[in-house]
Amino acid sequence: QVQLEESGGGLVQAGGSLRLSCAASGRTFSGYGMGWFRQAPGEERQFVAALSWSGRTYYADSVKGRFTISRDNAKNTKYLQMNSLKPEDTAVYYCAAGNRYRDYGLDLRGSYDYWGQGTQVTVSS
Repeated sequence: QVQLEESGGGLVQAGGSLRLSCAASGRTFSGYGMGWFRQAPGEERQFVAALSWSGRTYYADSVKGRFTISRDNAKNTKYLQMNSLKPEDTAVYYCAAGNRYRDYGLDLRGSYDYWGQGTQVTVSS
């Protein structure tokens, strides 16, 4: 059974930092792209960042220069380092896996096969 489990969310003041982790289990995700999405109350789930199987990175304009996506293949874990957090970054953050051997479409929810349960990030002003 494939599982993605996010961790690292919490409450932080504006300007602070958090690092989210996404641990994968149940299979190796070699060749898969990994994405991060977020969903604020009353809004649709939005693309945040992605890392393709080949190592290319993609970011939403709203987080460019502040967020960094990375991976540790030995631990089968992906990370989202979030710096200079703003109140508008408040949302539930989801990690996803999919887009096997593709370097396109990583900003689309429908491209992903597996999703985690989400972790809450709250940024206070």
